[in-house]
Amino acid sequence: MTSEGEQPGRDEDAEAVPGLILPNSIERALDESDDSLGALGRPFNHRSPFFIGLNAAFGVTVAYVIVRGIADVTAVLVIIGLALFIAIGLNPVIVFFVNRGLRRWIAVGLVTLGFVVMIAGFVISATSPISNEIHALVKNYPRYRDNIAAGRGWAGSLAVKFHLTSYLRGTSKLTLPVGGVLGAGKMLLSIGVATISVVALTIYFLFALPGVEKLWLSLIPRSRRERVELLTNEVFTRVGGFMLGNLFTSLIAALGTYIWLRVFGVPDALLLALVVALFDLVPMVGSTVAGIIVSLVALSKGVPIGIATLVFYVTYRYVEDYLLNPRIMKRTVKVSPGLTIIATLIGGTLLGLIGALVAIPVAATIQLILQEVAIPRQNQR
Repeated sequence: MTSEGEQPGRDEDAEAVPGLILPNSIERALDESDDSLGALGRPFNHRSPFFIGLNAAFGVTVAYVIVRGIADVTAVLVIIGLALFIAIGLNPVIVFFVNRGLRRWIAVGLVTLGFVVMIAGFVISATSPISNEIHALVKNYPRYRDNIAAGRGWAGSLAVKFHLTSYLRGTSKLTLPVGGVLGAGKMLLSIGVATISVVALTIYFLFALPGVEKLWLSLIPRSRRERVELLTNEVFTRVGGFMLGNLFTSLIAALGTYIWLRVFGVPDALLLALVVALFDLVPMVGSTVAGIIVSLVALSKGVPIGIATLVFYVTYRYVEDYLLNPRIMKRTVKVSPGLTIIATLIGGTLLGLIGALVAIPVAATIQLILQEVAIPRQNQR
């Protein structure tokens, strides 16, 4: 019951404030029995076509913004992921030095120094041969062009066969278009910036990897933290095994290349062996690219040697990609040979060289999760 002079429906909080005077319109709005401003309408129908269409349009817009944002930063995410992958792969080396009594920052410094020495040695060994070849090409280009245009030599025979001699009759100097030079410079600059970013992030992750692992485990519920830690360590071990196995196959490819080129007297055998070792780090694709480069250089000793070198690399690629590499990965990464080939093909199709590089560790991680989490859970049902 309400006392006389008290309006029903008044807000008790409003009455509790001394000296508060509400306008008549608000007084009437607070009075539920007052319909002087009209009766309340029915609630908005959330199932109406307009409301459904508005929600759908808003959802599509949000999804587009998220996908577009991810697409815009894809290059950055690839660089970060590649640096983290390399850091995880090098972590067993860091742990080896730490277990021998060195501090982690000293171990990271030693690994970084070794990497810098390798890069410096490669650059020093490559600078002189490449500069000499470029100088010889620019100097001898008019003679090469005239011989090919006249149909002399095996290159001239091919030019005559495919009717290319008319395109070679022109200026006698080797000129490069300005747009091509600028495009090549831009590409080299982008590659240089990406390489420096990957190296810097890799060094950072080598220092911060224990903290990153600790942060990752802190996000896991306490009841599952121990098992997740064991799975994480197993993933790190498999990634490290992949790196070591990949380095082993690259060393075999470099050694075989050096012996082959020395036997046939192909120039710059050491440099070409280092190129093969570098490209061979990328499974399946890298050995093919390296084989083409070495075969082209081997043509300088004659067409038979060039063809023999190409046959050598075709044979070696078959041996490495389908016999040697799958068996090494089965021992180090614990991935079957068939899955190794399938993962490399899928990774190369999705992300190119980087995808082919990280495909096997990713496949090993997925296989580990399926074997240790998904399959046992299905067997419990």
